[in-house]
Amino acid sequence: MKQASTINIKNRKAKFQYEFLDKYVAGIKLAGTEIKAIRQGKASIAESFCEFQAGELYVINMHVEEYSHATHFNHNPKSERKLLLQKRELRKLEKEVKNGGLTIIPLRLFINDRGLAKLQISLAKGKKLYDKRETLKDRDNKRKLDRIKKEYN
Repeated sequence: MKQASTINIKNRKAKFQYEFLDKYVAGIKLAGTEIKAIRQGKASIAESFCEFQAGELYVINMHVEEYSHATHFNHNPKSERKLLLQKRELRKLEKEVKNGGLTIIPLRLFINDRGLAKLQISLAKGKKLYDKRETLKDRDNKRKLDRIKKEYN
């Protein structure tokens, strides 16, 4: 068995902009040069989102840099990539997106213990401005509390 890789690419903005409801782990259909670039850590999911096209789920705007040692057969960095989930999960997600006005956001791109690229996605609801302010206020209060605790220890 292969060792689990240390590749763990996160979408840091997502926690601030969205409220997560359900989380799923999906496989990704990749080309050979794409997986090699991901294993080098040359990928970004900061501005990506997921979308249904003809009953299939695709991740849009996921940036995977071109593989440096490839020939002219290199991949397109911003191409749409198919996500692999079970049919019942796909049906449930599609129903929630259509009826509930929710969106699907990628949270984390990682390599599992078998050496396969996986994408952790979440069914999410966008936060309003006042929710974002509340998040900032909670973060500041926690930071202040930690400083006070540190002084007395």
